[in-house]
Amino acid sequence: MGLPYLSRISAGAFVCLFLIAAFCRAQDRNPLAGDPKAAKAGEYEFRINCALCHGLGARGGGRGPDLTRAQKKFAHSDADMFQIISNGISGTAMPANGTNGQGVGMTDEEIWQIITYIRSQEVKAPAKPLGNAVHGKELFYGDANCSLCHMVEGKGGRVGPELTGVGGSRTRDAIIDSVRNPSRRLAWGLSEATKEFPQEYESVTVVTQEGKEIKGVTLNEDSFSVQIMDMNEQIHLLDKSTLRSFQKSRQSAMPPYGADVLSDKDLEDIVAFLLSVGAK
Repeated sequence: MGLPYLSRISAGAFVCLFLIAAFCRAQDRNPLAGDPKAAKAGEYEFRINCALCHGLGARGGGRGPDLTRAQKKFAHSDADMFQIISNGISGTAMPANGTNGQGVGMTDEEIWQIITYIRSQEVKAPAKPLGNAVHGKELFYGDANCSLCHMVEGKGGRVGPELTGVGGSRTRDAIIDSVRNPSRRLAWGLSEATKEFPQEYESVTVVTQEGKEIKGVTLNEDSFSVQIMDMNEQIHLLDKSTLRSFQKSRQSAMPPYGADVLSDKDLEDIVAFLLSVGAK
């Protein structure tokens, strides 16, 4: 075996490494970026595989974040987004490609089409953010009494939905509507990342065998028992067969906050606070 032979092997290995590196660099960029036909195809794929959590138009659902925002929590580049769609995000409800039961697994081209669609839906944030987040935080934990029922970043109540991530999963208009009309679309309740369809919050009123009335929200329920958190955050595990009455309601335990109770400006400030937390 002579030196020329070894040189040819080394040259061949170098060419292979060069081609692999070029391929990886190519995958850092979406090969379909800006293609209207790819965006249209991506919209179709998005509806099948992504809209259940991220909402139609990628504007966010109760479970997945709003993807129309240019600033995203986990993805900064097309390559980041490709990896997230392909592999999921550990410890969250974001599954790996083909494991969520909604699709049969997408090809690389279909993933790039979805990314092209998402990019086409992105909107720029206003030059001057709406609302005063600092004042909104003061209201949330103070005069507006939001923290009596809702928790943000580990601080606050547990009766209502946890709101740390709501600013990243819902649009500004959706948050405002949930305050003004809380029963229009009840939020998802406590859930595990592995649950495909988390339980929704339900208001419940029960009367025990002793005549005690308990009002709160359902945490867990099966055919024989129900677990309720009352308005004082006390947990009750009750045998249904022993209850005098058991009534569930699709009406939120949260009262509507009209403009006479919470002004439009103050609500804008609270939403600005939630959006600032959700963007972290």
